[in-house]
Amino acid sequence: MFPLPRRTTQSTKRTMRQAIDSENGNSDGQRAKRQLLRAKAPTEEIIRDWSNMPSEILTHIFQFLPLWDRARASLVCRLWNKTFHLPELWQTFTFEFNNPNTSHFKSTPPQLIRQVLRRHAHHLQSVSFKVDSNKESAEAACQILSQLVNSSLKTLGLISTAKPSFQEVSREDFVTALTVVFVHSKSLSQLRVDDTPVDDPSLAVMIQNSSDSLELLNMTSCPHVSPKGILAVADHCQNLRELALNYTLLSDQLLLTLSREEHATLEQLRIDVISSNPNEIMQFHQISKDSWQSVAKHSPNLTLVMYFYVHNDEDFAPFFQCDTPVTHLFFGAYVSKSALRRVGLHCPKLIELVVCANGTQPLDDEVVLIAKSCKNLHSLGLGECELSCSAFVEFAKILGPNLTELSVMEEVLVGDNNFDTYEAYSAVSKYIGRYWMPEYMPVV
Repeated sequence: MFPLPRRTTQSTKRTMRQAIDSENGNSDGQRAKRQLLRAKAPTEEIIRDWSNMPSEILTHIFQFLPLWDRARASLVCRLWNKTFHLPELWQTFTFEFNNPNTSHFKSTPPQLIRQVLRRHAHHLQSVSFKVDSNKESAEAACQILSQLVNSSLKTLGLISTAKPSFQEVSREDFVTALTVVFVHSKSLSQLRVDDTPVDDPSLAVMIQNSSDSLELLNMTSCPHVSPKGILAVADHCQNLRELALNYTLLSDQLLLTLSREEHATLEQLRIDVISSNPNEIMQFHQISKDSWQSVAKHSPNLTLVMYFYVHNDEDFAPFFQCDTPVTHLFFGAYVSKSALRRVGLHCPKLIELVVCANGTQPLDDEVVLIAKSCKNLHSLGLGECELSCSAFVEFAKILGPNLTELSVMEEVLVGDNNFDTYEAYSAVSKYIGRYWMPEYMPVV
């Protein structure tokens, strides 16, 4: 038989209980510690509660969120909703208008537009209107533009994401809407109205209200603006630093005005040379050597960008006949061999050259001449044209590691007696100091 257990004394029970408590973390000290932690718990919960995040931190976070995410976040609590409507979060806004049947981009909801106009119109400083190719989208944008009577904008951009639908809007309606903004914006600094029916009278209103503040004006493909109209802008807006326009608006007088001593140093000038009809020879005028020299002297660090969309040799006749301070050249449709040769002779500041198409005439002599004359050239792009491997290797040898961007289609290079294509790739890689291969056209 097993012996019966002895009766447990009180002291023994107490000792066992303390041991168990100690093992389970129930000692007097630990029990007191847990009570203290329980007392602190509500405070820690409050600290961890997102609704108590400092408003300045929340505002900073909201600034990095897209509008849709910001709107959803505003539903979290009252503080977040209040932060959502802070003026500093509504200084920049983009209105988007797209036809849902033809575009996968979303339009700005009408209720949000109404809320912006009602609660935040006087907060707006930088506004953009993005429209698709539909005339109705551009008309809707003009309607909202005309309602910005309580906004004093710093920047305004009208952007056509596809074909220029603003050009299809009634000129009178567009100018009326744009003038509303010009009248109420007394310190407009940036204006982007490319591909719109803006005209001389509306620009005159802008000059009247923002001549001291305007620093950037982009107005390429604005057929209703005359050389006289853009000259008035240059004459009165002496802080203008960036300008984009069509070559038809460029004149000797305009360049001389931009080069006056009291005028701000010009930082960027973009010029689009466009021929709308391939079968028609354009009668482009020629800019004098003195005018180009005045610009180069007044603005020595000017970034001068020229885009060419012309189709005939005769169209290039007025260009590069004298030293031209162009830094970036893009030939979109065609460029003649003689024009490229003149680039090598008269464009010593050239940094970037892109030739999208030329035909079947090899460009060996012209490309090598450009490499020898344009010591600052660091970017070359060649599309539908022809270049021997020897000329290409010579080009890379002259410029060496300074040639940081080299985009040449595979079909451009033609093997010769000195190099086949793969030997040319190897030689070019050696001279520019990095591995190089041409661009390949994907085959479906």
